[in-house]
Order: sequence, then C-alpha cells, then structure tokens
Amino acid sequence: MSPTKSPSGRPPLQEENSVAHHESKNLGKPTTETRKKAEVEKKRISSATELSVKSSKQRETECNSIGEYFQTKQELTDVQRNTALTPVDKLQSQKMVKNKSQRRKAQRKKSPNRKLTDYYPVRRSCRKSKTELESEEKMRIDELIQTGKEDGMKMDMIIGKGRGVIATRDFQRGEFVVEYHGDLIEITDAKRREASYAQDSATGCYMYYFQYLNKTYCIDATRETGRLGRLINHSKSGNCHTKLHNINNVPHLILVASRDILVGEELLYDYGDRRKSSIEAHPWLKN
Repeated sequence: MSPTKSPSGRPPLQEENSVAHHESKNLGKPTTETRKKAEVEKKRISSATELSVKSSKQRETECNSIGEYFQTKQELTDVQRNTALTPVDKLQSQKMVKNKSQRRKAQRKKSPNRKLTDYYPVRRSCRKSKTELESEEKMRIDELIQTGKEDGMKMDMIIGKGRGVIATRDFQRGEFVVEYHGDLIEITDAKRREASYAQDSATGCYMYYFQYLNKTYCIDATRETGRLGRLINHSKSGNCHTKLHNINNVPHLILVASRDILVGEELLYDYGDRRKSSIEAHPWLKN
C-alpha cells in the first residue's frame, strides 16, 4: 500500500520554501497596490499639515479679535462707570468744576498784565460829542442873556435909516449874536400898549409877537435902554434871524447869524410884519 500524497504533489518542506521565496520576491519589488497606499498616506499627511497651519493662523486671529473685544469692553465699562454716577458723585463733580472755575477766576485777578490794555493803553478821544457841545453852547448863551453882555457889535448911524448896529468882529453861521431884550407880556397887554404907542407919532414901536407853547407872547422893547438888540434894522434878506431860547421855562428872543458875518457889516433881520397899515406907516418894511 503506497503512502498518501499531498494535493500539490510536493513535500511540505518544499512548499514552505516556495512560499517564503515568493514573499521575499514580493518584498524586494513593490507592487502597484503598495505604491497607491503610499501616495494616499502622503496626501493625508500633507493635508493634515495644511490643516494644522491654517488652524494655528485662525487661532492667532481669534486671539487678536478676543483681545480687542475685551479691550473695547473694558473701555465701554469705564465710560459707563463714569456716566452712571450717583447723585452724590454728580454733586461732587459739579463742586470740583465750580471750584476749578473759581480758582481760574482768582488766578486771573491775581495775575497781572492779562489785559490787552495793559500792553497797549487805550487812547481816548478828546473830541466832544454833539450833545456835549450843544449843552455847553446853551450854558454860554444863558450866561450872556442873564448878564446882559453884548460883545462884538456897536451902535452906528446909518444913512437913510438912522440908528443901526455894526459888527465889530466876525460871526460864524449859527452863532448867537444878541438878545432882543424887552418886556415879556401877553397878547392882551401887548394890544393895549400898541394902541397907546399909535397915538404918539414921536414914539416908535418895538414890539415883536411870537408863539410859545400854543400861546401868543410879545417882547416890548419900545422903552429906551442901552441894549443893542432893539436897534437892529429890518431887511428881508438879513444876515440874522430870530430864535426862541428857553431859560427855566421862560422864553427869550435871540438873534442868530444866518450866514458868516464879517467885521463892519450891518446886522439886519426880517421883522416879518407884512400888514398894510405897517407898510404904509413904515415904507422901509418893503425892502
């Protein structure tokens, strides 16, 4: 009876050697499957490296963003802490501000030469205002009227007129010349006196009527005095004109220069009497 043979027809030892030899051949030369596995592993490692680099950058960005966030939050917290003050804190802060302003004011008072005028003194004008000049002129006229001074003129005989007044100095336009001095009377007394003067042809009439505070008055200068205003003659184109001047609510009739008057000129003004009877009695009123 022959011994049983293995299906391969080879002895076990020979089969083992054959397998080992085959594996050694496979190890010596890599197969296609092995190469594919190696490439897959290489790609996996490369992608893992890229992911790690990206994640580190993201972490760095996130860290920066978190730091900024906390810094902003801290600032907002400080602002809120400052704004959300209690009434006591607000009162204290107001006191501090008030004390600070008071200290500044005290420093301004104590510190010298803080004004521009300390370095550049103010040059005040010596010119007087129009109101001051008018007030001074009124006071001057008041004094001349009350004292009766009549400077800058003299009485002289004028051919064809008789007595007249001549300027002995220059007068400027608008300047006070002289007062028409006489008795200040009301209209009823004036009419009675005028009728009495008309009965005596030798007596002249030196009466001047005017309105003051809606009332008619008259200056009667018929009585002979040493005043020159009553002797100034008539002319429709005179170099003087009449004007009312008030002293303590009492009207005074004055003559003012209508234009510049030179030395030697006769002083003249318009009597203003246009009545027929007056012109017939005194023909020179026409001129």
